[in-house]
Amino acid sequence: SMGSLLLTAGEKGLRFGLPNARIMVHQPSGGFQGQVTDIMLHAQEILSLKKRLNEIYVKHTGQSFEAIENALERDNFMTASAAKDFGLIDSVLEQRPADEPAKV
Repeated sequence: SMGSLLLTAGEKGLRFGLPNARIMVHQPSGGFQGQVTDIMLHAQEILSLKKRLNEIYVKHTGQSFEAIENALERDNFMTASAAKDFGLIDSVLEQRPADEPAKV
C-alpha cells in the first residue's frame, strides 16, 4: 500500500512497527475505460509508476530490484518482524518506554 512506501521512506532509525501490525505491499493497480489508445496510455503510465515505486523501495530497503518486484507482485502482508527483516522498518516496538518521573 502507499502507506508502506511512506513508512519505508521515513527517517532511518525512526521507522517503527508494533508487534501486531501488518504491513502490506503491492504493485500499483487501477481501472481504466475508454478508447484503446487511452487505455494504452494509462497502462504505460502505470508501468512507469511501478518501476519508479520499485526503485524507491530498493533505495530504502536495501533489497534487490528483483526481490522488490517479487514481493510486490501480489498483495503481500508482512508481520512487523518480517517487515523489519525485509528492510521496510527498523525495529518492532515491544513495549512503551518507561515514563520519566515528574519533575517537582
